[in-house]
Amino acid sequence: MYSDNDSSESTDRPLKIHPTRDSRSTFRASTSRYGICENQRIVSIEHITMATMTVTETHKRRKLPKDLKLPPENERYMRACADIASALIQDYEAQADGSKAKKDLNLNRLRGEVSKKHYLKSQPPLTAIIAAVPEHYKKYILPKLIAKPIRTSSGIAVVAVMCKPHRCPHIAYTGNICVYCPGGPDSDFEYSTQSYTGYEPTSMRAIRARYDPYEQARGRVDQIKSLGHSVDKVEYIIMGGTFMSLPESYRDEFISQLHNALSGYQTKDVDEAVAAGEMSNIKCVGITIETRPDYCLDQHLSSMLRYGCTRLEIGVQSLYEDVARDTNRGHTVAAVAKTFCLSKDAGFKVVSHMMPDLPNVGMERDLDQFVEYFSNPDFRTDGLKIYPTLVIRGTGLYELWRTGRYKNYTPNALIDIVARILALVPPWTRIYRVQRDIPMPLVTSGVENGNLRELALARMKDFGTSCRDVRTREVGINEVKHKIRPDQVELVRRDYTANGGWETFLAYEDPKQDILIALLRLRQCSKEHTFRPELTGQPTSLVRELHVYGSAVPVHARDPKKFQHQGYGTLLMEEAERIAREEHGSSKISVISGVGVRSYYAKLGYWLDGPYMSKTLEPLWEREW
Repeated sequence: MYSDNDSSESTDRPLKIHPTRDSRSTFRASTSRYGICENQRIVSIEHITMATMTVTETHKRRKLPKDLKLPPENERYMRACADIASALIQDYEAQADGSKAKKDLNLNRLRGEVSKKHYLKSQPPLTAIIAAVPEHYKKYILPKLIAKPIRTSSGIAVVAVMCKPHRCPHIAYTGNICVYCPGGPDSDFEYSTQSYTGYEPTSMRAIRARYDPYEQARGRVDQIKSLGHSVDKVEYIIMGGTFMSLPESYRDEFISQLHNALSGYQTKDVDEAVAAGEMSNIKCVGITIETRPDYCLDQHLSSMLRYGCTRLEIGVQSLYEDVARDTNRGHTVAAVAKTFCLSKDAGFKVVSHMMPDLPNVGMERDLDQFVEYFSNPDFRTDGLKIYPTLVIRGTGLYELWRTGRYKNYTPNALIDIVARILALVPPWTRIYRVQRDIPMPLVTSGVENGNLRELALARMKDFGTSCRDVRTREVGINEVKHKIRPDQVELVRRDYTANGGWETFLAYEDPKQDILIALLRLRQCSKEHTFRPELTGQPTSLVRELHVYGSAVPVHARDPKKFQHQGYGTLLMEEAERIAREEHGSSKISVISGVGVRSYYAKLGYWLDGPYMSKTLEPLWEREW
């Protein structure tokens, strides 16, 4: 056995992060089509790793018995993984034949005991244990081993990638970037993309891959799979700056490589890549692109439809014209409203980014703008990311803060206002995030808690309010976090006007427990802003989203204990067709579909109609009864 050795305790202090230009390392990177130039400065991976760790040892040295001879450490790790896998299999078989009560092993305790048995310095990682489980046992054992089960609890695996660093396009006509924006080629974080620091997990993966889209996508998919998750359904999020402002040739190549990473093909252009993606075993169920209102015009929307994009994340930040001007946004609030309408009339799901705590606003005005956001039909997006303002060194806001002209809300006040904002959210809106993913040591002033959403939800209980957004009510998240499942499921319909059109939100829910299983967004488009020829030739209704929640289930698999592939999607589509025909008076219904799910709609009688899947609706008097 090991014995403690007090003399080995480290007195080193944790490292502090000061990412200045002098702390950057320079290396010669080969020139590539992804924008990595020779002699370009880059944050070294070692620097990134050390900046987010401490050098303090977490374990003490332990002495081995003198007469004990151990095999090599890697062999001991392999034996430990095999022992853990064997124990899990024995436990499963004992439960299956009824010789043991259905109570799972304590995995952490098991890993600790086996590590001690084999004299390991650290416990074997879950990825290694998963690899040690025989293939025919994996479907039984994996649910006990999945790391971060919340990652695929919404039914899909989200893969975030970043495009190459580039300057913000509105510099050309405003002279500078937004006052709060870090990152970009001209910042202290010079190798990061605009609005990111290079220290976020997605940024670090992108830097390691030198912003190669194929390497980013393939590496992330493999990583998620190694953690025990299903990767049959993947949704991409393209982050970093304004992707649609980059040259068309770069954008086409980037999108092609994302599709190729899933299909395994090497294609000559984006159209061929999309066609190959339709037949891929790993389905691309959607692509999300971050953009700005001035890069969401007709031509940009048409290009994104061609790529297989289904959702837009549009930076708004504030609904006040004076705040947009003072923070150097480079667009008006009126342009935001027009963009929302154009995007929805093209079929996109729309998510906006909003920033409470901006300069010259205050809590009362902040709350008023969110009341306006959810009540005014000119806004009312499908989703929202709430990003409380952060002061980061190197930004214009940092100078305002340093000279005393700007001060953030106190932590308690910030929790209060986020709680009050969440209480305003209607049940058809999804709150995707409540704070940025920027590491706390890089934040000079602003959010001080990494669990702001949880703190805000707890504060809502004190206020006697509740959050009813889509994410809070999702069945998968409720199963993982609260261990509750729906009992009585029924169809719920909600209608509202937004962005010049009539929206119908259909959902299968358990109203008593307020749990959401599946949803569909149906739109009767505005006549003024609908520009796609597929949607203007005859009265056409548009399905903008169909989503069944719950833990991800492989495409051709069935699991009666889960909610995907149980027919909820088909039932929602049938109801949408009825509403389109009988209430909208439409003779055609179209769906904005991810490239990998077009075959699903084809089975329901839909055909490829440009970037959409469409179906002709029979008039009532022609239907056979």
